[in-house]
Amino acid sequence: MHEPVKDSLVETLVDDRYFVRSLIARGGMSSVYLATDRRLDRDVALKVLFPHLASDRGFLRRFESEAKSAARLSHPHVVGVLDQGITDSLAYLVMEYVPGRTLRGLLDERGPLSPRLALALMDAVVEGLAAAHDAGLVHRDVKPENVLLADNGRIKIADFGLARAVSTSTNTGTLVGTVAYLAPELVTAGGADERSDVYSAGIMLYEMLTGRQPFTGDSPIQVAFAHVHSSVPAPSDLCPGLAEDLDELVRWCTAKDPEERPVNGRALLGELRHIRTSLSDAELDFRCTPDPASGPSGAGTPTEALAGATEVLTAGGAAGAATSVIDTSSLGAGGTRANHTEVIHRNDNATTVFPAGSRGAGDDGADQDGYDVEGPDDDYDTDGEADLSPNARRRRAQRDERDRQRLNDREAHRPQLSLRSGKPRRRGILLAVLLTVLLAAVAFAGWFFGAGPGALVSVPDVSNASVEEAGTQLGDAGLNYTTDEVFDEVVAAGLAVGTDPGAAREIRRFQPVKLLVSKGPQLFSVPNVVQRTLEAARADLQEGELALGAVTEEYSESIEAGSIISQQPLPDTLLRLGAPVDVTVSKGPAPVEVPVVTGLGEDAALKAVEDAGLTAAVAPDKVNSATVPAGAVVAQTPASGLLERGSTVTLTISLGPRMVEVPNYVGQRVETARADLESRGFTVEVENLLGGLLGLVRDQEPGAGTAPEGSTVILKVV
Repeated sequence: MHEPVKDSLVETLVDDRYFVRSLIARGGMSSVYLATDRRLDRDVALKVLFPHLASDRGFLRRFESEAKSAARLSHPHVVGVLDQGITDSLAYLVMEYVPGRTLRGLLDERGPLSPRLALALMDAVVEGLAAAHDAGLVHRDVKPENVLLADNGRIKIADFGLARAVSTSTNTGTLVGTVAYLAPELVTAGGADERSDVYSAGIMLYEMLTGRQPFTGDSPIQVAFAHVHSSVPAPSDLCPGLAEDLDELVRWCTAKDPEERPVNGRALLGELRHIRTSLSDAELDFRCTPDPASGPSGAGTPTEALAGATEVLTAGGAAGAATSVIDTSSLGAGGTRANHTEVIHRNDNATTVFPAGSRGAGDDGADQDGYDVEGPDDDYDTDGEADLSPNARRRRAQRDERDRQRLNDREAHRPQLSLRSGKPRRRGILLAVLLTVLLAAVAFAGWFFGAGPGALVSVPDVSNASVEEAGTQLGDAGLNYTTDEVFDEVVAAGLAVGTDPGAAREIRRFQPVKLLVSKGPQLFSVPNVVQRTLEAARADLQEGELALGAVTEEYSESIEAGSIISQQPLPDTLLRLGAPVDVTVSKGPAPVEVPVVTGLGEDAALKAVEDAGLTAAVAPDKVNSATVPAGAVVAQTPASGLLERGSTVTLTISLGPRMVEVPNYVGQRVETARADLESRGFTVEVENLLGGLLGLVRDQEPGAGTAPEGSTVILKVV
């Protein structure tokens, strides 16, 4: 057994921020890693592009632009783009990490899904697409590999903008997408819009219901050819018993003409939810067990056989189909690459190039380099009757019979008048009767719409009138009405707020009118937000349909800083919609003034600091002081000011003055003795005896020995 080659990026730091922990998956355009964002301390999915893309400056510009567009999209069913970067050696995209598996993994494990599960999964996917379409983004590569199923039940669609970045960075004859889900217009014209995503979603729904893809071939080109020239078969052709509404939904999404599809994800989402509510439980829980020998021509192989070539290297990783760039000249007869994102080159005339031999036997349309060229007007039909199974032919015959029956029903309800030739007198009587009936109908219509129940009347303005007065005005106008009570901030309870339709609207007398009667303003109970944080209080008030009012701050010895001390109005007070509630927020305990304890004894100083609500600490080293006696405080830190309660004040204790040697100066000049004593830190006093004419020291106090630093030495001079 060979040891696996370790990826060079694993256990490295990308852009001084993202620590790569392991390889999740590798595709045709990029590798996906599990990484840790060192700055925010969270797991992310790091998509690193292959060197041939990272070296393309045009692609990098598009890549950066599309990443910014995708990052602006925030939706519960879309994988968030968190960051992107380009260094000297690589280009990368940072996305939300979704632990779990892909929809492809679920299909591989379970095969066809019940309509209930398939529609529930599609609901999340289409809702994500709808949000993207609303923001002006087109995915271009919708497929099961890009649908992530998180371990906590969340469903997210990934890889917005990457396919567009690749396609716009290559030449104009290039299209991007996974051929199994590729919209026909991407092959023939190259332009993608929201309806292209809808087509891919329809193909994905077909696969979820049947366990197979509608089209396969020996090469990606043949699959793309089938999308252009063939209609997607009904899922019930492969799975008899599926609800007809599901067939219609798949047909609508996968119409070859984009104009015949839902205009975007939002339009599809509405129809999808309508169908989910209209199907019976039996139809929703139906499970397809297709006969491998049945199904329309060109139907795909079972989903398990089309799982793409992406190798998932870590458990729980999001495996996607590999994304690769394919030149049609490299595709031979055996070049099947199912579920990869393909980049297929077209010529400038929007014709589709197919490998030689991909059309039927006996076709001599191959050109000199071995490729056949099919233009958009060529006739190609893979839905021939001869290729259908007996089951499919029976269901097609049933649908044709239903279509003929609907046509017959419409013809049966079309009125016909036949005036056969007969006696002139009989025809005259008949015409007279018809004319009389016609005149009567005209007269009745004139009365009905002129003065009768169908006459137009203007709805009277009944605002601020009593219910009785409003009823009288509506009755005088010939209108029938019902009453409905509503809250109103202006009109007093019991009075009319107005009508629906509103005042001055012209309606027919037979149309109903609703008289809206005020219940007064709607009142809401004030919640108790004391001891809540400011943000929590704001959320509580908004939930209670009230608003946060003025915010003041006060010191509090009992309520921690940032929490609310009091509120006004008090809890359970009833207020109108949106009324403000003022709050006072704690700034924590009030600061304490630092006492000055310099010069006090150690015990007295400690007590003074602690009595002030502060913590006293004695410095480990004592110091000498010429002015402060031993055992007293010689210094404190801080010396003064304000501190939070409980803060520490450090005290330094004095050792008293330092003892300094005093020399014997008797017989020396007084100037010399004075200078030497002052240099040693003593204070010098001179007493002149007999006028001090000689300037010599006769005596000194203290005598030779030691004395405290800073003490006074007396020199007696003669």
